[in-house]
Amino acid sequence: MPYAYEDPKKKAVCLPETARPTHSSGKTYAELRQDCLHKGILFEDCDFPANESSLFYSEKPNITFEWKRPGEIVKNPKFIVGGASRTDICQGDLGDCWLLAAIASLTLTENTLYRVVPPDQTFDNGYAGIFHFQFWQHNEWLDIVIDDRLPTFRNRLVFLHSAELNEFWSALLEKAYAKLNGSYEVLKGGSTIEAMEDFTGGVAEAYETRKAPENFFTIISKALQRGSMLACSIDITSSAETEAKTPQGLIKGHAYSITALDEVNYRGQKVQLIRVRNPWGQVEWNGPWSDNAPEWRAIDPSEQKRLCQTALDDGEFWMKFEDFRKYFDKVEICNLTPDALDDNTRSKWEVTVHQGSWVRGSTAGGCRNFLETFWTNPQIKLNLKEKDEGQTNECTFIAALMQKNRRKLKKVGADLLTIGYSIYQFPGKEEQLCKDFFRYNASKAKSNTYINLREISQRFKLPPGEYMLIPTTFEPHQEADFCLRIFSEKKAEIQEMDGEVNVDLPEPPKPTQPQDESEEEKQFRNLFKQIAGEDMEINAEELQYILNAVLQRTKNIKFKEISVLSCRSIISLMDSSGNGKLEFEEFKSFWNKLKNWIGIFLQFDTDRSGSMSSYELRNALKAAGFQLNNQVLQLVVLRYTDAGYQIEFDDFLNCLIRLENACRVFKTLDRSNSALIQLNQIEFITLAMNI
Repeated sequence: MPYAYEDPKKKAVCLPETARPTHSSGKTYAELRQDCLHKGILFEDCDFPANESSLFYSEKPNITFEWKRPGEIVKNPKFIVGGASRTDICQGDLGDCWLLAAIASLTLTENTLYRVVPPDQTFDNGYAGIFHFQFWQHNEWLDIVIDDRLPTFRNRLVFLHSAELNEFWSALLEKAYAKLNGSYEVLKGGSTIEAMEDFTGGVAEAYETRKAPENFFTIISKALQRGSMLACSIDITSSAETEAKTPQGLIKGHAYSITALDEVNYRGQKVQLIRVRNPWGQVEWNGPWSDNAPEWRAIDPSEQKRLCQTALDDGEFWMKFEDFRKYFDKVEICNLTPDALDDNTRSKWEVTVHQGSWVRGSTAGGCRNFLETFWTNPQIKLNLKEKDEGQTNECTFIAALMQKNRRKLKKVGADLLTIGYSIYQFPGKEEQLCKDFFRYNASKAKSNTYINLREISQRFKLPPGEYMLIPTTFEPHQEADFCLRIFSEKKAEIQEMDGEVNVDLPEPPKPTQPQDESEEEKQFRNLFKQIAGEDMEINAEELQYILNAVLQRTKNIKFKEISVLSCRSIISLMDSSGNGKLEFEEFKSFWNKLKNWIGIFLQFDTDRSGSMSSYELRNALKAAGFQLNNQVLQLVVLRYTDAGYQIEFDDFLNCLIRLENACRVFKTLDRSNSALIQLNQIEFITLAMNI
């Protein structure tokens, strides 16, 4: 079956789909533009003002830039002149060639181009100084509105510009992308794939041609069938080799696009061919199967016509797939999501997305090297239900892990974190996996390496079944938001095993009659009577004295001091009569609870430091009857741990008291036992005061 890919320029243009408005006014591009036309003014974007804050955050130029609208630079500005093409993209004084290379690739396919660059924009009738562009960010499309004031020096654009001096779509696109990320300066340095993903919502794969799998031809053909963007290049060993021409007519350090694969019958044998395009529009391969190569003389003219084979110096050429793997070093595939494709595409990836976070002290456990905390990372259950088409009993999928907003956070000193992931066979029990599981079970698959890229992605083949994917930073305690995407041949399901909030609290023991008390209880009663007096009740101050005296004599725990406020919370928890004091039975019940909590604290202080880490806290709370999900645990860590994410006993005690108070009050209010309560303002305030 032929694998030739139809020229996208012959297809109907795919107009932009709905994208979320992002302007601070809450208005859409159309509404903002209409407002300006109604008022007879040109739009000025308050979100990305024409000043230095939009240009740089750490550097200050030696010259002063002047912001000008295109009509102030040239007499007859146009949005697009004669169609968007590679010659519209000329680099200025900003190190964002990675972005420009992606924009050049974008121009090769009108469907993807006009998804990013809505074509119905003009400097003619209806001009209001406002333009908009659409970018993909973390599983949604955003509509970025800008005004058309651009930084200039001596009446020339400083940054990206077109070879046609009166054409401005590419300069405005660069400005919109700078706004998306916070400033022009943050665009310095990056990967072409990063921008390609932001232009398509796709996921990238990179292959070294000499190390690619045996079915590499099939991988590329399927990518073309899905409408994916494909690029290839030849490595350089030094900057001096950049764009150097080889004897075969190929350019080093230069991005080519792959436009088709096919097979032809040549002298009784099938030959695999690949069609490659140089975006320069000239300079071509001169080896076998090149435009004027003798191999074509043995191919029927009708077959040549089917392959669109022409002997033109247009930058596009066929070559044998074996030669392609010999001379080209790298292939990058940007696999498109279904929403970026037109309805004519023959097959599409199934895409499943999970948004998550690594939170310091609770879910930022680091890689498998840090076993004590690794298990606390987000645990994502992956269900591969259906095998691929054909005889194989495997499921093909790409797992792509992206750390979010790191370029935008450059201005506050945030760098890309080193990230990766591991995939384990799911044991079947519907709960989070514990530390011992990872101690005794090896992963079934994992990312090749931990690396500081915005996104790491890799293709896997696993039998149908359930797996657990653990996304991590390399070091523990590193915070970031992440987006995990699974691209699969067949539908897959993912679910974070966060666990439900479950509370299992024992019922208070029934009072013991004095005549039935043990000798220990009788001695305890006499001690209590000495402190409480004849009324046999203690207030918060007296309780504070007792607890601090006892805890000071308890070995192997650290504590500052139990405060009067904490003791009032204890009384609120245990006081059944509502008089603000503890009677002997109430105090005895709390005392038993306290002994249990001390035992739990000592059990889970695994390093015997006298304090407990926030990661140890999760299991300690579970042992005390509180099964918490990540959201609640993160609040607990934020409130009760110190700067080193350690918790001493008094804070542990306060945490348990507050949790139990909250649960008992909720249970009292949940009269229908539906796990739902409805409160008015007074009831809410009363509830909050009681907790």
